[in-house]
Amino acid sequence: MLPAEITDNVALHRFELHIDMATAVLVYERAGDLLRLIHTEVPQSLEGKGVASKLVSAVLRFAQGNNLSVVPLCPFVAQYMKRHPEYSAIVDPPHRWMIDSAP
Repeated sequence: MLPAEITDNVALHRFELHIDMATAVLVYERAGDLLRLIHTEVPQSLEGKGVASKLVSAVLRFAQGNNLSVVPLCPFVAQYMKRHPEYSAIVDPPHRWMIDSAP
């Protein structure tokens, strides 16, 4: 389950976090039990406030709770997952290198 402030906009294939009339998004593709996290975007007005981390963390907890495997195509997501090894179990095994090679 996602926190109340984060919605899954299924029609646009993105998770959305609305703050102060602005929207941060995490674009995804879902195929069965596989969740490909493609791109994270935070409006300039929200940069530097931890918004992307909050969004990614919530989506990863959502994936854990729903037994989804994650493919971290977005560099920010890969970096986040590298810094937070508690999510390593949900990385789709063939894509583990994305986490390992993240800066």
